[in-house]
Amino acid sequence: MNRRSFLHGSGAAAAAWSLSPAVARASIDPRMREAIARLEYLTPLERAFILDKGKAEVGKLPPERLREIGLLPETWSLEAVPDPASNSVVEQPLSRAAGNLLDWSGLMALAEKHAVRYLHVCVCTNGADPYHMTLWEGVPLREIVWLTRPRANVRRVYYQSYHRPNLPPFQASLPLGQVLETPPGQMPVILAYKMNGRLIPASHGGPVRMMVPGAYGSKQIKWVTRLVLTNDYKSNDSDAELNNDTESAMKTRARFVNPPKEIAAGKPAAITGMAQVGISGLGKVQYAVHLQQAPWPENDPYWTGAGWKDAALLPPPDHWGGDLPGGKLPALTGQARDGRIPWPQRYTLVHWAALLPGLPPGRYDLCCRTIDGNGIAQPMPRPLLRTGANAIHHVDLVVKG
Repeated sequence: MNRRSFLHGSGAAAAAWSLSPAVARASIDPRMREAIARLEYLTPLERAFILDKGKAEVGKLPPERLREIGLLPETWSLEAVPDPASNSVVEQPLSRAAGNLLDWSGLMALAEKHAVRYLHVCVCTNGADPYHMTLWEGVPLREIVWLTRPRANVRRVYYQSYHRPNLPPFQASLPLGQVLETPPGQMPVILAYKMNGRLIPASHGGPVRMMVPGAYGSKQIKWVTRLVLTNDYKSNDSDAELNNDTESAMKTRARFVNPPKEIAAGKPAAITGMAQVGISGLGKVQYAVHLQQAPWPENDPYWTGAGWKDAALLPPPDHWGGDLPGGKLPALTGQARDGRIPWPQRYTLVHWAALLPGLPPGRYDLCCRTIDGNGIAQPMPRPLLRTGANAIHHVDLVVKG
């Protein structure tokens, strides 16, 4: 994994193991125990990769400048207005002209009544690796929208980031219905102000950023300072100009974590990885090894005949990492059922592990894939890149005699 990797644990406690036969066998083997102990679930903020597509360059600014431009809690404010280019009717806009912007104290007052917390991975539509896995806390966006008293002709909500004077704001949008209503068992769109229990620093998109469950990073706009309620039916997202499908839901896929590059012939070796759980859920993770000198059939581009074997899905960890006090997870909203977290959980990560059998000398492709909750193998049912990256992960494995 490259510098965006967030799963290289440093001293993180091993995940708790279930009683499934595969994991029970793994727990006996010291190689598996060591490999699983290296996994870490939540990403500490210091290692979370942040992408700045709008070129706001906030991470380079000193505290004095952040205070001046409203990107510290004590100076942050949010404007929520009707779109001047449409016929939207909003009775109580939050505007500078009216002197009633939503400030930090107003947001915290809403948080006292409406705050929610949930787990969600942050990943780019076409990125190879997730950027970070995070516990988010925020206020449902609908609570801010209702403050404006929308009356008529509102179909979408645009939300815009802080931007430098010579650049347009980076923006995304959602249908009003998605903002106002959340299906049972799902999480709401939130204006987030905490990551892993800590206030979001400006370097990570704070004081507030948007979180849209099930969406890729193009919808999770950072440095949010303005909402626009519009009757425009088009999404008009900035990321759409970069050849991305901004409306695609997150896909299910598997990736290796700390894969071995070289092992001894005839000796078992541990492999570990993560599975990103998308909209179709997760049924299982599988792995395969293929001798590179044997050509792969051209009529099987998705390696369906690779001799896939099941890996063991690991349960929720005892120690969640992410610098949470004691590694303990606080109470969640929307994801917990009777005090328990259903697992695997959509829009999060699940760790998996397996023990490779002893292999003859040679150079191999080591591959992993998911089978989603509908029984469909990765990269189907959406193999096209612009709708989300989910190509089968291949790494080189050298087996030395």
